[in-house]
Amino acid sequence: MRRVVLTLAVLVLAACSGREDDGVLDVAFIGQPEDAFEQGLRIGPAAQLVRASTQQGLVRLNAAGEVVPGIAERWIVTDDGESYIFRITEFDLPNGERLTAATVRDSLRRTIARLDGTSLGLDLQKVAEIRAMTGRVVEIRLKSPMPGLLQVLAQPELGISAEAARTGPMSAARDGDAWLLEAMAPELRGQPSQPEWGEGMRAIRFQTVPAEQAAQGFQQNRYDLILGGRIQDLPRASTSTFSRATVRLDSAIGLFGLDVRQQRGFLADAANREAIALAIDRNAIASALGIGGWSASARIVPADLPGVAPSPDRWEGLSLDQRRTRAAQRAAGWRASNGSAPSVSLALPEGPGSDLLFASLAKDLLAVGIVLERAAAESRADMVLRDRVARYAGPRWFLNQFNCSISPRICSEDVDFLVSLATDAANAEEEASYLLEAESTLAATNLYIPLGAPIRWTQTRSEVEGFSENPWGFHPLFPLTLAPI
Repeated sequence: MRRVVLTLAVLVLAACSGREDDGVLDVAFIGQPEDAFEQGLRIGPAAQLVRASTQQGLVRLNAAGEVVPGIAERWIVTDDGESYIFRITEFDLPNGERLTAATVRDSLRRTIARLDGTSLGLDLQKVAEIRAMTGRVVEIRLKSPMPGLLQVLAQPELGISAEAARTGPMSAARDGDAWLLEAMAPELRGQPSQPEWGEGMRAIRFQTVPAEQAAQGFQQNRYDLILGGRIQDLPRASTSTFSRATVRLDSAIGLFGLDVRQQRGFLADAANREAIALAIDRNAIASALGIGGWSASARIVPADLPGVAPSPDRWEGLSLDQRRTRAAQRAAGWRASNGSAPSVSLALPEGPGSDLLFASLAKDLLAVGIVLERAAAESRADMVLRDRVARYAGPRWFLNQFNCSISPRICSEDVDFLVSLATDAANAEEEASYLLEAESTLAATNLYIPLGAPIRWTQTRSEVEGFSENPWGFHPLFPLTLAPI
């Protein structure tokens, strides 16, 4: 996977301010005040961070986005790639219940059943059986190899639950409009106690606030770290004068593009929808936002992911001017038949970054004779932004996002059929071939117009440790405590 270091064009440093160190790291996540307190299986990104901190799974993610042991202290994968065997840490949960392999098996079975009908449920379709082999050993058997399984098992939804008991590695208590989280001592997580274990560690005060409030709070030294930044709010970070601060951008992989929600007017024809895709100068988006190293792409599935079959780029050999000539011909044909220039509307999240994105896209489309209007609401828009970071680095994740059971307006039954064939493929080469055909079939509909990689940013003070960029835009809280284990 390509690991591109992203930098902001402008990083402004201001004079230091002197907030006293109280042993608590204040973290603001961009969102609405109640987002961090969401309950249930399907929750937003802020609540996912809290759940991942207090209810870990067999494995979890570290600061760099790598899979590390969670409840499982070690695991092996059989040579055929169809069986994962985990040895868990057996210990007493806070409610007195013993965490055993049977507890883990039952929790995973319940969760996977509840995920039926979701994109994550589709990602788990290769799971054939989960069984407890002994008191401390759990086996997950697959229908066929799934290299991204460990990454999926590290997702917050797959955290192990046992009634009201939490499996750590952190405890959480509500403190007004924030969560106060602390690392659980090793002996509470089934590990040997360590003398002086808590020295130098920090608690985390975590709350969700709107972007403008987060930026102001950081400038006023009330927050040490801002998480959850997206394209719509990027200018708020890149133009602010923060104390000893840097803006860090993830080399994220995922979907960032335009969904054609309304197949009407000019957008009723796939060739006209392609004209939109042909006209866009994707590299100009990075210039408009003032960022370097962003991965612009016209592909749905990034070409450099593991398991992606080699294939030529879309419109290979055509320059931007040549692509725009094609797009202009289709726009002119519409104008000749209908008496006016084609016009389409686009809904984007509110924010200065969205304004810059819209201006860039509107300029591109006007260059070929298409008028782009800003829609006030998604429900009335012809196109909307799809902006989601991948759960794991595999083409199936990308294609599952467009399954007709998940995304009925932007889908193809032919694509779903090809993905199902890939799930049951006899070998990796056959699976990659089916998935490539599925991507090509979806691209031909032009119902989704890729722009590039999702944009995720973080504002952090230079002295903050335990943070690192990663491809998932998911920054666990536990490493920020500086706990040794």
